[in-house]
Amino acid sequence: MEIKKVFNNNVVLTRNSKGQEMVVMGRGLAFQKKAGETIETDKVEKTFILDNRGVSDKIGELLREVPEEYLTIADRIISMAKERLGAGLDDYAYVALMDHISFGVTRHKQGMVLRNALIWEIKKYYKEEFSIGLQALDVIEEETGIRMEEDEAASIALHLVNSRVSGEGLDAAVQIVKVVNDTLNIVKYHYKMEIDETSINYERFLTHLRFFAIRLVRREKTEVPPGDDFMFTQVQTRYPEAFACSEKVTSYVEKTFNWSISKDEKVYLTIHIHRVTSRQELNRQG
Repeated sequence: MEIKKVFNNNVVLTRNSKGQEMVVMGRGLAFQKKAGETIETDKVEKTFILDNRGVSDKIGELLREVPEEYLTIADRIISMAKERLGAGLDDYAYVALMDHISFGVTRHKQGMVLRNALIWEIKKYYKEEFSIGLQALDVIEEETGIRMEEDEAASIALHLVNSRVSGEGLDAAVQIVKVVNDTLNIVKYHYKMEIDETSINYERFLTHLRFFAIRLVRREKTEVPPGDDFMFTQVQTRYPEAFACSEKVTSYVEKTFNWSISKDEKVYLTIHIHRVTSRQELNRQG
């Protein structure tokens, strides 16, 4: 089995006899090895076959930040979803789930729990995906020892929905692209910086913006029961620059689409803006 790319000591990229890219995992299988060399097949513990060749690079980039156990978790959830939904999922689901779950576990360990503003809608309109999300919580607990909240099951369900939906029709698709592009431009102008569109942070932000734009175009209101404003106040205080930027996005949406953004949405938007800009600033300084 010839190595095409080494992601770390335990994960490499190769191809099968059909020319399909495979991400192969096994303890120490790539130790002191490089592209062009071979690995022993008896060291291979897991194999992930990808139809989309661009996904492997994203997985490799993400594996520099998160342990490979999250690839195993994502694969278990995706396999379960494919069996229950009877439908294929885009390969990018591996990347989205790996990133979301690793970030969620980290937040959980820090005692920072985020409510999912769409949990009630997801339970109502995406019952099967939400049920899979609940099963996913069991998988996460088995692999990490962390029991996450139902809000995370709803977020996982959204990733499954996003992976299955190919489009909303031409007019809606144009609007979705406009919302995403305009929001990105607002962030760029506010911070007077370019965003690295090849980074995993950009992918995270883009995923959130797509969900946001689809809800806006569909005119889907979030119906979250009233609660305290702790998280809203916390992000407003902790990330003042990102919050100020999110206020500009709010103003844009209200003026352009006559649509109001909830406090819960502002919380998520602020956190994503902070991540995509602050990490890039650190990279520049480094």
